[in-house]
Amino acid sequence: MAVHKKFPALGRGLDALISTQEVHTSGSSTINEIELDKITANPNQPRKEFDPKSLQELADSIAEIGIVQPITLRQMSDDTYQLIAGERRWRASKLAGLRTIPAYIRTADDENVMEMALIENIQREDLNSVEIALAYQHLIEQYDLTQERLSERVGKNRSTITNYLRLLRLPAPIQMALQNKEIDMGHARALLALDNPTLQIKLFHEIIKEKLSVRKVEEMVKALLEGESVKAGSKKITPKGAKLPEEYNILKDSLSKFFQTKVQLTCSEKGKGKISIPFTNEEELERIIELFDRLKN
Repeated sequence: MAVHKKFPALGRGLDALISTQEVHTSGSSTINEIELDKITANPNQPRKEFDPKSLQELADSIAEIGIVQPITLRQMSDDTYQLIAGERRWRASKLAGLRTIPAYIRTADDENVMEMALIENIQREDLNSVEIALAYQHLIEQYDLTQERLSERVGKNRSTITNYLRLLRLPAPIQMALQNKEIDMGHARALLALDNPTLQIKLFHEIIKEKLSVRKVEEMVKALLEGESVKAGSKKITPKGAKLPEEYNILKDSLSKFFQTKVQLTCSEKGKGKISIPFTNEEELERIIELFDRLKN
């Protein structure tokens, strides 16, 4: 049974485990104590993983003061219920040894069950980016929703929905790394700009190996898109189609001889490129500037 008496202070860290600022009833009109063994998990629950340590901390707090916020259930039959929102509280209650749990009971069709579970978890459980993307995709496919309609249903901008769904285009190793928090959403967005799985994987490996920042990856992606080769650690990544035509190589060699330094010339398939003239010190820079001045005369 949930404990109903008042305590002078909540358990340590409880506010971080259970939000008491907002109560979401999901439109329910009744609240009851429901036996835990009559409740089943929602198979479409967006969250697939629950941190054992966090779950045990929540269980300890529940054992101390009981359930602060009821879970939300869908009645399946006279004697069985399916979770809509609050799976962590349900799991933690079982760990705490409770036999019943306070719950809001409502009737909801399958689409609303998934929708409410998604909204509740996005707001309260910090789903990882891939879990959110998969949940959005499930709603779109299962219920034939457009991105515009989905954005209205879950209260997010359409651009937000689109950005999450684009993550599912990334190669599987990158999606798994994002889910496991080995890379950030910013890394993933930068990699998406490449639109080349081979390049994405190569750069991803360097992100992990060299612990590259999002800003650094964005710079490298920009260079690759402009047809330049980039270097991360000892690894050199060359964009597809970066091999220069013979006439460009002749031009590069001529410029290198003229400036007496190794000139770099890159060119993308669209004809966009860059000429780089390196220098090792101020004296060499002044010499290069003098050569440019001569060209003006």
